[in-house]
Amino acid sequence: MKKISYLTTLFMFFATFGGGVVTRTESGLGCGDEWPLCHGKFVPAHTLASVIEYSHRLVSTTAGLLAIATLVLFLWTKTKRKDLILFSVLTVVFVTIQGIMGALAVVYSQSPPVMALHLGFAFISLASSLMTSLGARQEEQSGGLAAYDRLPRTTRGFRIFVWATTIYSYIVVYSGAYVSHTDSAGACAGFPLCNGELVPALSGGVGIAWVHRLAGYMLVVLILALCWFMYRYYRNIREFRIVGALSAALIAFQVLTGASLMMTMGRPELYMFNVLAHQTSIALLFGILSYLSYLAWRLGKTVSS
Repeated sequence: MKKISYLTTLFMFFATFGGGVVTRTESGLGCGDEWPLCHGKFVPAHTLASVIEYSHRLVSTTAGLLAIATLVLFLWTKTKRKDLILFSVLTVVFVTIQGIMGALAVVYSQSPPVMALHLGFAFISLASSLMTSLGARQEEQSGGLAAYDRLPRTTRGFRIFVWATTIYSYIVVYSGAYVSHTDSAGACAGFPLCNGELVPALSGGVGIAWVHRLAGYMLVVLILALCWFMYRYYRNIREFRIVGALSAALIAFQVLTGASLMMTMGRPELYMFNVLAHQTSIALLFGILSYLSYLAWRLGKTVSS
């Protein structure tokens, strides 16, 4: 179960990454307005756009099939970990929604808000798959849910803080996707200021890019505060230490790649690399925060439950 959940997460990651490649290379219509065929064929002509789009379809379909296989395996083995079954169900549900939205985006033109939501659902499916993998790993290495009974209980305030930070990170994800799908990234030049101003004229693409940047700054503050809180009060919980270190590293990488976007905008090959790195790191951060939300909830339950 652990191996197939790992494989599912890997393909979910590649599907999310591939979606970013499709967007940045404008290959969404590389197969025309057809789905599931590509220019009337199962194996399309080897133009760059069609190869990128069709490869993304294949990877996403494989990720969906693996998600279904993971769920079936968990049900077939009658595992006692109901949480793993729930994570698997969420993975299947959201990867299916994502696939349907992707197909509709090809056949029918979609607005930027809808396309941004498409990426948001991809992040949820990746996060759910990652939670399944981490839960399966914990089951094997630590002996399952009983291991949590030996750990300190989390406070209600800490749990609310973790959940609020996770939800807010998703809002930042959506705003970033909206920036991308409205081609607003270049409207706010410079870093950390926007067009040389702390608060620029908030109209059109400038307003969209500035709001996303401001939301990103706030996320940095929340992540650092969360890491400090875990180190101050829950340093004895190994998983919290690992999650805290990963979250701090990923948010630092977010800031670095965000600043690099402004510096490489005139160099398309470097700019695309930075965009994909920026998107990938926030996807992993959202997944890790989702798992932390589950851990905080689990450690908030009484030992007897």
